[in-house]
Amino acid sequence: MPANRKPGLARTVLKSGCVALPALAAVHAAPVISTLGPLRNRLMPGLSGQGRADHVALTFDDGPDPLSTPFFLRVLDEYRIRATFFVLGSMANRAPELLREMAAAGHEIGIHGWQHRPLLLRGPRATYQDFARARDRVAEITGQMPRLFRPPYGVMSTSAHLAVRRLGLTPVLWTCWGEDWTRRATPRSVHQTVTADLRGGGTILLHDSDCTSAPGAWRSALGALPMLLDTCERRGLQVGPLRDHAPVTSTHACEARRPVRAVRA
Repeated sequence: MPANRKPGLARTVLKSGCVALPALAAVHAAPVISTLGPLRNRLMPGLSGQGRADHVALTFDDGPDPLSTPFFLRVLDEYRIRATFFVLGSMANRAPELLREMAAAGHEIGIHGWQHRPLLLRGPRATYQDFARARDRVAEITGQMPRLFRPPYGVMSTSAHLAVRRLGLTPVLWTCWGEDWTRRATPRSVHQTVTADLRGGGTILLHDSDCTSAPGAWRSALGALPMLLDTCERRGLQVGPLRDHAPVTSTHACEARRPVRAVRA
């Protein structure tokens, strides 16, 4: 190629790159639209965790935490209720006996990633390795392969969707939450926030740890839990884990029964 044509080629390549990079970023971030609760609930019922009309799925994020999770387990046991816990792999690794106890008590264990970090800041390889590490460690501790996944902050990315498909996981978000992670939350505010959007077939999000929240924030969720369970009973709604909420129709479900495989870094 003649030397006098190289500057023009460089400009063309640079211009193409300037167009391609934003396009790639947009593709990576496109699933963030699912964070819009009303839109998600209306257009993506499966991702929202909508199930049968007489049932409410009760879910908790961020544990297992030896300082707080046992209090939630005690209340659930008193009510004879089982729930779904989306655990962080790093927390499970620190408290394997507690996680084993949760699974043995009949609670459903899903994964929340290894670390509670925004997925939009991670590439495909790092995303896959984070999920796989959490899935495999939880399976190793409990003897059961996790089949459900909830992204940190409820924000999915294209890389996350590809990773969960490869790992045989089904992403599930929620239809209502208690905003129980804030410093200003109280048991009454959590109860009111949840019940304002609570409908049959919905999925409730609470937190059984404050590892990513305001210190002591878990107490507001714990205080609200008996009130929420009583409200559901008055409304004639059964409460339980996501596995009892509705049949899993995702093609990931069959893959989730496969034995654990080591993940190479």
